[in-house]
Amino acid sequence: MTKRRQHKAAFKARVALEALKNEQTVTELASRFGVHPTMIHQWKKALLEGASGVFERGAVSPSGAADAETVKTLHAKIGQLTVEKDFLEQGLRQLPGGSARR
Repeated sequence: MTKRRQHKAAFKARVALEALKNEQTVTELASRFGVHPTMIHQWKKALLEGASGVFERGAVSPSGAADAETVKTLHAKIGQLTVEKDFLEQGLRQLPGGSARR
């Protein structure tokens, strides 16, 4: 049994846009890009259904919320590491002959 191919989003978009142009038949596009005509129909339908989302105002991409949470977590970690570094530098200065190395 053969394994299914996974196509990248950019490839799917390119094929769907070609299908929307109507310069070639779906069968010709399928032969040209090496995919089944049914896939082209599905990608074209998905493109048409999702196209209105591009023009919505104030729409946040799903990854935008995750990015904000990641930034918040990373800022907290930076703060924690800064406090630990300062604590260790202070302890190093208290050792005999110790001076903070930079």
